[in-house]
Amino acid sequence: MKIHISKEALSWFKNEMLVEEGEQIRFYVRYGGSSPLHDSFSLGVSKDEPVDIGELVEIENREFFIEERDLWFFDGHDLHVHYDKELEEPSYEYKK
Repeated sequence: MKIHISKEALSWFKNEMLVEEGEQIRFYVRYGGSSPLHDSFSLGVSKDEPVDIGELVEIENREFFIEERDLWFFDGHDLHVHYDKELEEPSYEYKK
């Protein structure tokens, strides 16, 4: 499983979440909502420091990661983070 962040999504993280160089963004599983992979579970995002990294990608000196305990959610899929211009927020796609 890999994390892919588009340039437009990276810009959103920089501008909206104020993610500076050296900071980390965590993608995590939260109970509630739904996703194409699981009912009753969805993907959350927060500035956070890693404890037990399961997957990590560094882009422009910013780290995006998923904890080992949350890898089950992706069921072998890669996470592709895009930017939705209409909603003005990130969108998530899961690809095998």
